[in-house]
Amino acid sequence: MDENKPRFEYNTGRRALKLPEYGRNVQKMVDYLKTIEDREKRNEQAKAVVKVMELLNPQVHLQDDYEHKLWDHLYIIADFELDVDSPYPMPEKETLDAAPERIPIEKKQMKASHYGRNIETVINYVADMEEGETKDYVLRNLASFMRMQYLTWNKDTVSDETIFADIQKLSDGRIVVPEGMELGKVQALDVNRQNNSQGGKNRNRRNKKNHKKQQ
Repeated sequence: MDENKPRFEYNTGRRALKLPEYGRNVQKMVDYLKTIEDREKRNEQAKAVVKVMELLNPQVHLQDDYEHKLWDHLYIIADFELDVDSPYPMPEKETLDAAPERIPIEKKQMKASHYGRNIETVINYVADMEEGETKDYVLRNLASFMRMQYLTWNKDTVSDETIFADIQKLSDGRIVVPEGMELGKVQALDVNRQNNSQGGKNRNRRNKKNHKKQQ
C-alpha cells in the first residue's frame, strides 16, 4: 500500500457536481454511462439511472412533466456529452446557461414613511369611492388609524387638521374631508397606555402558566 496516497478522498479535492441534489454516486453512474460502447446497453443503463434520480429526488413529482425534467437533468450531469435514445430531445446548453430575465420592480418612494406604504394604497382606494355616508365612515376610520400611527412614531399630540391635511396631500387633493368631521381627543399617552395594557395582559398570562407548571 502506498503510504503517500491519502486514505480518504475529500470533497475539496473532487470536481464540482453538476447537480448536487443527486449526489456524487449518480455523477459516477453518468460518467460510467458515457464509457459504455454498446448503444443498446447504454440506453438500458440510462433509463436505470433516471429511475435512481427519481427515487433520490421525489419532490420532482410536484413539477409538471417531471419525467422530461429528469432526462434534462441527466444530460446536464453528463455535461451534454451523452448519446442515448431519450424519449425527449437533448436540451440546448446555451438555453440552460442563459441568465434569467430581470423582473422589473417599481421602486416608488413613500410620501410619508411614518404611516407606512399600505396607507397610500388605502387612501387611493378611498379616493375612488363614491361620495356618501359609506365613504365618510371609511375615511373617518382611516384618519383614526393614521392618527394612531402618527402618535406611535412622534410621541406627541396631533390635531385632526394635521391628519386631514396629510390625507389630502397623500391623495394629491382627491380627498376633501367633510366639514365638521372630528376624531376626538387622543394623545400619545393613550396609545402607549393601550400598548402597555396589552403587554401587561400577555405577561399575566405567561405568569399564570408558569405558576401552574410549578404546582
